[in-house]
Amino acid sequence: MKTFSSRLKGIIGATTVILMSCAAFAAPVGLPPVPVPADNPMTPEKIKLGDKLFHDARFSTTGEVSCSTCHDQNKGFTDGLPVSEGIHKLKGTRSAPTIINAAYLHTQFWDGREPSLESQSGQPFLNPVEMGLKDHEPILKIVRSDPEYLELFSQAFGKTGDQITMTEVKQALATFERTLIGGDSPFDRYYFKGDKTAMSPAAIRGLEIYVNQGRCVSCHRIEQTQALFTDNRFHMIGVSANQMPKDLDELSAAVQNVKEKGTDIAVLTNPKTSSLGRFAVTRDLTNIGAFKTPTLRNVELTAPYMHDGSHKTLEEVVTFYNNGGRLKETDPVPELLSGGIRPLNLTEEQQADLVAFLKALTSPEFAKKKP
Repeated sequence: MKTFSSRLKGIIGATTVILMSCAAFAAPVGLPPVPVPADNPMTPEKIKLGDKLFHDARFSTTGEVSCSTCHDQNKGFTDGLPVSEGIHKLKGTRSAPTIINAAYLHTQFWDGREPSLESQSGQPFLNPVEMGLKDHEPILKIVRSDPEYLELFSQAFGKTGDQITMTEVKQALATFERTLIGGDSPFDRYYFKGDKTAMSPAAIRGLEIYVNQGRCVSCHRIEQTQALFTDNRFHMIGVSANQMPKDLDELSAAVQNVKEKGTDIAVLTNPKTSSLGRFAVTRDLTNIGAFKTPTLRNVELTAPYMHDGSHKTLEEVVTFYNNGGRLKETDPVPELLSGGIRPLNLTEEQQADLVAFLKALTSPEFAKKKP
């Protein structure tokens, strides 16, 4: 039985042909089976269609931006920028999260405003700082008239012409994204397969710190038979503290911005609104400034870090947590921090070991090739 890891080499790319049934593939070492909604089963035809849709820049107003612009295969399915750039190089307020293993997330986007890959996939097309369309009609015009798309939709859904809707477009995109799965890292082989040579001595020491003194495992979880490296929850760790509203008037204005423009547009066009995090979605005061715990798998490939790309390196991230939510010990302690955010008192050597462990979470099919 092939794993997702081995299969991935044959499916990434806009012109790929899938020859085997998706049911024939199992998740790689360290990961559970990929959850697939009952109303959108995986098929080779749907994956091939979703692949093409994912790479098609015609779905932006400039004809220059596609899903793969911000989720680049060669950059760990991110874009390597602090915050993403859309049409006309317009900048949003948030970093593009990797979509490797997004299939396992309970919610999508940094604030969890969408419950599924299907519902998430239609939003970037309409965001004015991403792809800039006023509605989805230009997409439907293309897929209902392009001969290649007509053939692909017929094969994937048995639909053609006006029968094709955004439902099928979103389902195909989501299906392709569910193939972007990464496990079988040095950590997985060490921890789940018992290969004691799979990780370096520094990474092994880093794992001990990760689980114990560093307390990283509290949110970036490792379980007995699998490790998603996320708790799928939202936490205020201090990153957005400087951008958050300073008084009730600013808070009210930020919330009003969400009401008027909708969460998707508001959070990418207004830093104050963006800093609200999960609160912009739930209006629960305990969610102010809270953002989703990202997976740490393949984290070496996805710099810069945090929801706003404010930390350039893994070393900065570890320093930030070691100082209890601050890059410098002299910085003021942010308010409203989640309970687990407090100084760790790690030595420089321990911090270096922790970084070594994080680098051992890279899956071989996504690892950058050495020159």
